[in-house]
Amino acid sequence: MSVRLAILYYSTYGTNHRMAEIAAEAARAAGAEVRLLKVPETAPAEIVASQEAWKAQAERTAQVPQATPADMEWANAYLISAPTRFGIMASQMRAFIDTLGGVWAKGGLANKAVSAMSSAQNAHGGQETTLLSFYATVMHWGGIVVAPGFTDPAIFQAGGNPYGYSHTQGQEFTEERQAAIAHQARRLVQMAAKLA
Repeated sequence: MSVRLAILYYSTYGTNHRMAEIAAEAARAAGAEVRLLKVPETAPAEIVASQEAWKAQAERTAQVPQATPADMEWANAYLISAPTRFGIMASQMRAFIDTLGGVWAKGGLANKAVSAMSSAQNAHGGQETTLLSFYATVMHWGGIVVAPGFTDPAIFQAGGNPYGYSHTQGQEFTEERQAAIAHQARRLVQMAAKLA
């Protein structure tokens, strides 16, 4: 069985979207069939339109398909990328997760490899708690957490977060940071292939 990877992201200004794109490229190169999907925006349209950078990102990604519960059933692996808000995942991603009760109830989220990435405005802005708290959700699903750990030098070179890549707002996506994202995506594909 091949790896069918759903990469779900939420991105206000573009950081997590870029992370998801880097991961998708690496996962495809590793042999996975990939769906790059955004979760629905829950903020009122007038709020989004009132902030130029937020509005520009929404317009830039208007063509990206929105994630659905059917995508979660299709996939046999998930990579989730969302910014941290006060130390937990952005509410838009949590709102999408809350729509998955029907899939979860019939076992449609169980026994699948799952990894996550995050970002925050500053280096200690809650990225690690965001990832760890999301992994508690994965455990409720019966999913298999596939964190990058310290399994490649790229993890150290990009900041050393073993729970999942985390980006600090305003940093460039250097080769080292892209390598850490790519390693996490490849590791997820490798583990998902073993499970499949």
